[in-house]
Amino acid sequence: MPMLSSVLNDFEEKYGYPLKLKSGDGDIPVEHVTGDSRDTFKNSVFCCIKGENSDGLDYASAAAANGAVAFLSDRKPAENLPWIMTGNVRRDMGRLSALVYGEPCEKLKMFAVTGTNGKSTTAWMIRHILRSCGIKTGIFGTIVYDDGSGEREAERTTPESCEIQRLLAEMVKNGCLACVMEASSHGLDLGRLEGCAFDGAVFTNLSEEHLDYHGAIENYFLAKERLFTAFMKPGWRTACNADDPWAKRLIERFSPAAVPFGLEPAGEGYFASVTSSDASGSGFGVSTPEGGNIRVFLPLPGRFNVYNALGAIALLFPFIEDRSAISAALKTMPQVPGRLERYFFSNGACAVIDFAHTPAALKNVLSELRLMCGGVLTAVFGHGGERFRQNRPLLGLYGAQICDKLIITMDNPRGEDPADIAGQIMEGVAGSGKETGARIILDRREAVRAALDEAGDGDIVAVTGKGPEKFISIKGRSIPYSDRDTVLEWARERGLTWR
Repeated sequence: MPMLSSVLNDFEEKYGYPLKLKSGDGDIPVEHVTGDSRDTFKNSVFCCIKGENSDGLDYASAAAANGAVAFLSDRKPAENLPWIMTGNVRRDMGRLSALVYGEPCEKLKMFAVTGTNGKSTTAWMIRHILRSCGIKTGIFGTIVYDDGSGEREAERTTPESCEIQRLLAEMVKNGCLACVMEASSHGLDLGRLEGCAFDGAVFTNLSEEHLDYHGAIENYFLAKERLFTAFMKPGWRTACNADDPWAKRLIERFSPAAVPFGLEPAGEGYFASVTSSDASGSGFGVSTPEGGNIRVFLPLPGRFNVYNALGAIALLFPFIEDRSAISAALKTMPQVPGRLERYFFSNGACAVIDFAHTPAALKNVLSELRLMCGGVLTAVFGHGGERFRQNRPLLGLYGAQICDKLIITMDNPRGEDPADIAGQIMEGVAGSGKETGARIILDRREAVRAALDEAGDGDIVAVTGKGPEKFISIKGRSIPYSDRDTVLEWARERGLTWR
């Protein structure tokens, strides 16, 4: 267990500026860093984060009672414990945590995935390839956290910096040699990746999302770009989707560290030629800058999954000596929960559950399903409350343009009236000029069941927006709910089997 004084000395040496102990004695052992007084125990440093709705200083006495031995704060706490002064609590919480937990990033191959769509699937592909090559790999992402001892449901895409460093240390302890992490724009902007350093990263694409937070898409891009300007190790590498205009900016700025991938050949990079594509998956060949092609069959359908696989291939190619192992791993790639998760029923119908909740993502998913659907394509979706409202008519427009039927329902309405959200989506449906028989069923379980009751041989029902989530957030409450459970419960009640 390190002494606080030693950690502070190492901090200045590593980051080039001091964290000053303004009061108290540094000759105390520290083993834990947290910004949550409820997570404080003996030998903890409590970080007093000032947020929009609360001030960490108000919880300093509770943290002290639970065993905190020092505070990290921009103002002096009233409690008579050692006080480490900082002008930026969020930034220095992550950096201090990295040192307290033994700089775990230096002991792991660190890979990040950022962008708007495809982060989770790409991260799972990277983990699957590495695991298939015998490299024990942990993960942080929207779906699960896995520290090498087992998976647990994720609370948010990117945890607080102190939790990240603690879990990275657990990965090291549990024998992991690598970690793959989804890097969200919120996580980057709020300093949650402080203390991290990555060997490589994938940039998938960028489209309008989280603009309620960032204000403009340029700000959203700049938050993503911080991954490459602030959190990479020497000799880093990034794989960027050359078919995306925002990724092209990264390729131009960071070449040769930024290597392109895509379906439209553009110079030297990793480019795919798709030879087969149906509901069972896609076959494609990949040309590589190293020379020669590799052949891949990916048992996940959709053009966008080819992009996700290309990002994983382009990132990992230099790190894996046996290149055939990459193809072999992708051939056994399992379904990713809530990402084009398919269920084929014995009555000939198919249900697909997907997290798509932005206009671009919904358009991509429905367009792929349109190509695969031999019958009626029905979409069931809503939109999250207190999120970028301008997306709602676009969701309705794309749904109407692509699908035969639409059922508009609730997603996570939060503090908004779900009927108002549905009405704004229906404005886009009306603007399409296409007759879809669109209707509103606000109860999501009823909406899904109604769509499935109407589906028959060759039909597809797409249930989008929530993916693997296990709750509906409404008026401050989390109501248990799962799209997957609803779909399979319906099948059991109808006496249907599935594969």
